Amino acid sequence: MFAIIGIVVLLVMVFGGFALTGGALGPVMHALPHEMLIIGGAALGAIIAGNSLHELKAIGGGLAKVFKGPKHSKQDHVDAIILTTKLMRILRSEGPVALEVHVQDPGSSPLFSEFPRLLANKPLVALISDTLMLIVVSSGNLETHAVEEVMDNAMKTHFNEMHEPQHALQGLADALPALGIVAAVLGVVKTMGSIDKPPEILGGMIGSALVGTFLGVLLAYGIVGPLASRLKQIVEQDEQVFHAVKQVIISSLHGWPQPLVVESARSGLGHSFRPGLTELLDSLRGR
Repeated sequence: MFAIIGIVVLLVMVFGGFALTGGALGPVMHALPHEMLIIGGAALGAIIAGNSLHELKAIGGGLAKVFKGPKHSKQDHVDAIILTTKLMRILRSEGPVALEVHVQDPGSSPLFSEFPRLLANKPLVALISDTLMLIVVSSGNLETHAVEEVMDNAMKTHFNEMHEPQHALQGLADALPALGIVAAVLGVVKTMGSIDKPPEILGGMIGSALVGTFLGVLLAYGIVGPLASRLKQIVEQDEQVFHAVKQVIISSLHGWPQPLVVESARSGLGHSFRPGLTELLDSLRGR
């Protein structure tokens, strides 16, 4: 929502300010479709050339995220901490065999089924179930630092994939000013081919060429660049639930008491998604 508002404010202030200072919008609007065809077409071609089909789909999904916002709500973070805490409680009190029922097939686990939104998050469920299954098959004899290293590696791989659309958009933002110059140079070449025309015609043609430079810079620093920055913020917010799950597992393996385990996971969340400690403990007791 704020992305749309920001783009509207940007366009109104740029073109409105130009018009209020005496600028004629007619020539700009006349040149805009042609310059946009060149710059937009070149940008689209560059994106297609530099990415696979999987990454192109990810870029589309990344743009959708910018307008939808973070995937995980505050309740999702609460549920992730509760679910993981209950699984670790089973491991501690009943042993690896009792835990295996839940982590071998999370889709059929009555415990996982209490959290349908989390169950639909396949990477998060995989992080939980794969890590705990590793503990189960090793009969709980793994060293904690080894489990933490495995989780860090899995999270790093997933986070790198999550950031690919943001990197692609930022790369496009960096390239757009140059693509604007390409469009402007083509306009100058066209103008030089009509050098025998009257000054008023040449002036209009040079003005149209300069619209290409203007458009490339505006798209780069006014639209695509900010969208890439916003996508980075959203992806980093969506990473927090993974860190919370990891903290619960590692803290529990260290043998910390449950309130400290919960607090260690809760305190790592951003303020927008961080529940109160009392609220979280009450939710844990109520389930």
